[in-house]
Amino acid sequence: MATKRNATAVWNGTGIEGKGNLSTDNHFFDNTPYSFKSRFENEDGKLGTNPEELMAAAHAGCYAMALSFAVTEAGFTPDELKVKASVVLDSVEGGFAITGITLHLDGKVTGMEESKFMELAQGAKEGCPISKALSSVPITLEANFTS
Repeated sequence: MATKRNATAVWNGTGIEGKGNLSTDNHFFDNTPYSFKSRFENEDGKLGTNPEELMAAAHAGCYAMALSFAVTEAGFTPDELKVKASVVLDSVEGGFAITGITLHLDGKVTGMEESKFMELAQGAKEGCPISKALSSVPITLEANFTS
């Protein structure tokens, strides 16, 4: 079963002074603004989004779901899996590059041993489709567990 999702970017103007918008077929993003300023100078996010933030959201969501499946297959029900993905964009020779991603996980699974949870958390990091797609980037996991 293949699933296909679409997003459209429209950009007008130069790289620094131009502006763009992002839209998805389901209108979750509907002409959401992005720009150089929203990408590099806008810590609070009020000016719009940026590709790295979208990548972080996709990775956090994919990872949380993959881990939920793994925990369920192990015979448990996750109480809560809270994942924050941090994507680092650095200036490198020749431009910019994503140089690292950290998945920050706070997980609560009643009745599960911490060692089993950590094993599943690591496996989900390796197996989630977004992690696989981003495998050229170092991905680290920082996990905290409570039962």
